[in-house]
Amino acid sequence: MDLRPIIVLALCAGLLTAGPAQAQMSREKALTAVYPGAEIRSDRVFLSDTQLRRAREMSGVDVPSSLIARYVAVRDGKVVGRAYVDTHTVRTKNESLLIMLDENSRIKRIEVTAFLEPPEYQAPRAWYDQYNGKELTEELRLHRAVRPIAGASLTAKATTDATRRVLALDRILQNDQGNKQ
Repeated sequence: MDLRPIIVLALCAGLLTAGPAQAQMSREKALTAVYPGAEIRSDRVFLSDTQLRRAREMSGVDVPSSLIARYVAVRDGKVVGRAYVDTHTVRTKNESLLIMLDENSRIKRIEVTAFLEPPEYQAPRAWYDQYNGKELTEELRLHRAVRPIAGASLTAKATTDATRRVLALDRILQNDQGNKQ
């Protein structure tokens, strides 16, 4: 008896999964992998009301808190990147992303460090990789530079909003820091 049609139906009905859910990586492990040999400094930034307003305008998405968690990667006395923690609601539960940037404020990698929604709503690793190398432009939107994903459309929107928010915050913080020097 050929079981292939039954397996296909079971997959479509969600009775079987195509593979294990994507495992979440710890922040420390992700930071070490993306910034090898760098000293990672944990940083908490409190945005002024002006910075918060500018971030909302620049990103086009809500910035829910003036407290920003970030990491700065330093190698040989030079900043080689920054990483931001963005925790947001996907559907009804939280997801935390570690969005790691290079020294030029482009996305190096996105790691999911917590995903509390059902595993089938989490996008596969390859989908997150499409953000690598991206910077904040009008093209960094779903159906433009970011391809959507069937079955995880709320995850796709939340991730794209998070990347826009982080890139805007980074630009503002880098510009404000440069103006102080």
